[in-house]
Amino acid sequence: MSDATGQTALDTFPRLLMHHARVRPERPAMREKEYGIWQTYNWAEVAENVRAIACGLAQLGFKRGDRLAVIGDNRPRLYWSVAACQCLGGIPVMLYQDAVAQEMAYVLQDAEIRFAVVEDQEQVDKMLEILPEVPFLEHVVYDDPRGMRHYTQTLLMGLDELQEMGRIHDRNQGDFLDGEIAKGATDDISVMLYTSGTTGKPKGVCQTHGAFISAAQGGKEFDRLTDREDILSYLPMAWVGDHLFSFAQAMVAGFTINCPESGETVMTDLREIGPTYYFAPPRIFEGLLTQVMIRMEDAGWIKRKLFHHFMEVARRCGAEILDGKPVSAGDRLQYWLGNLLVYGPLKNVLGMSRIRVAYTAGAAIGPDLFRFYRSIGINLKQLYGQTETCAYVCLQPDGQIKLDSVGKPAPYVEVRLADNGEILVKGPMLLKAYYKRPDATAESINAEGYFMTGDAGFFDEDGHLKIIDRAKDVGKLTDGSMFAPNYIENKLKFFQHIKEAVAFGNGRDFVTAFINIDLEAVGNWAERKGLAYSGYTDLAQQPTVYELIREGVEKVNAELAADPMMSASQIRRFLVLHKELDADDGELTRTRKVRRNFISERYGVLIDALYEGRKEQYIETPVKYEDGREGKITATLRIEEAKTFPSRAARQAA
Repeated sequence: MSDATGQTALDTFPRLLMHHARVRPERPAMREKEYGIWQTYNWAEVAENVRAIACGLAQLGFKRGDRLAVIGDNRPRLYWSVAACQCLGGIPVMLYQDAVAQEMAYVLQDAEIRFAVVEDQEQVDKMLEILPEVPFLEHVVYDDPRGMRHYTQTLLMGLDELQEMGRIHDRNQGDFLDGEIAKGATDDISVMLYTSGTTGKPKGVCQTHGAFISAAQGGKEFDRLTDREDILSYLPMAWVGDHLFSFAQAMVAGFTINCPESGETVMTDLREIGPTYYFAPPRIFEGLLTQVMIRMEDAGWIKRKLFHHFMEVARRCGAEILDGKPVSAGDRLQYWLGNLLVYGPLKNVLGMSRIRVAYTAGAAIGPDLFRFYRSIGINLKQLYGQTETCAYVCLQPDGQIKLDSVGKPAPYVEVRLADNGEILVKGPMLLKAYYKRPDATAESINAEGYFMTGDAGFFDEDGHLKIIDRAKDVGKLTDGSMFAPNYIENKLKFFQHIKEAVAFGNGRDFVTAFINIDLEAVGNWAERKGLAYSGYTDLAQQPTVYELIREGVEKVNAELAADPMMSASQIRRFLVLHKELDADDGELTRTRKVRRNFISERYGVLIDALYEGRKEQYIETPVKYEDGREGKITATLRIEEAKTFPSRAARQAA
């Protein structure tokens, strides 16, 4: 496909890839840490490898429109497989690598997968386990051959072997792949990503080349991204955020994707790469801050005193300095000193010394957590988007950062609010369809062509969008006050000792909450206090741990009291759960979103106890272990009261 000047339009990912291989062949496109050493692949090498995989798949019988499952950690050869599939006019379908076999079976059946490229023996075993349920699965290609020597199933093949087969095919039919790439159209489906399925079965979201390219192009222009950026690609490939930042934007801007050695080495790899561009959901930023606070509590008193003094300075003026706002000379001097002694070394430890732009999305981030990173000089911003919008709706402009907003509509995007406060969006980044679900597609887009996000929000006086909660989750207390559970939960999760929270209150007289403690943070705290404990369940029920959590809950209540919209939503009663909420037990999605309906059913007896004024409640909960065994955790949980505060309006009236 050519434009008016006769040039090939860069309107599909394969055409973009081949363009980079021509104009910047020697520039690093991907790096992978293997056996402790960074291996670099330039754009020319990536294009050659993608050709080999594409031709190999064609030799196996892969046809235009076929779906290719891609399963594993972030690996160059898995990203290449995505691009190879697109070269042939196929549709890559990434699955969460930590999903259990049965979850994968649903997606493989729904997407009618014939071909799969998987990372290693673990993923091969899952494919073989569910093979009877997915009869159309014909070929499983594995990247890592370790442990595969004695597997004799005919549908299995190593990626090395597939590439060799593809190179022979490419030598014999040199114009084949270029012909396939030329057939591609910008409106072709480029990827299918499954929704997290918080309320039902996940749906396959079909996105076109044009949709993701427009989202990537808009982000590139907005943040002035160049081919010199470095990004660490460690979030699940099945998540829309990774596909936008690590695949689409890299293909549009031509910058470098860096793949860590493993999930355990991400922090080390982050420090070694020193990315200039970084993306992580709030839970990652929460986890990093928790680690910092744990280390500071273990430090000597001089270090602790210095840290707390300069963090107070940063809180006072750091975000203003980052935004270029006026700050007194005294504060500037103090901040300069703080940068020398605390913020600089801290950013170095976090691997964030070179970051020019950092983004967070996927859930609301607590304003205090957000301010912490900005105050030490990290240009952390929020974006808002969904799988159905290529993770691209609103972005925060530099110098106009608000802690409680997600910014302004992004380039090419139109945002408006329905009468009930639901956020409606329109633009080139909208989904083409839900796979095999015309009913769901029709329901999600209104008569005027706006996608109905399901989120509730409002615009402030400066045109910044503020998200309250999922529209379906926003409810009312019996006195008519608004109840937004996610808003409350995010405030609770800012505290380093709280890992997860679930708030209840819709149709009730008051708000209650389940709390999950952060085992690492609370365990570290308990060791310093000399508290003995035998595991999560034992630690969670210790009286001193309840006091620690109560402090956090009451701080949140004090903040809610100052918010005129949310002052009635203070938490009256809470309990600390006896187990961590887990995706394997169906309590969270793979992106760690709470499955509210499931939790309400599973823990109904605990919710009743919270509202019936009981002081404790016995419960048995079924759990699944990593090795597939099932068991039960039993405990008698304490239920505690939390102090509430008069609202600001009530205080002013008094």
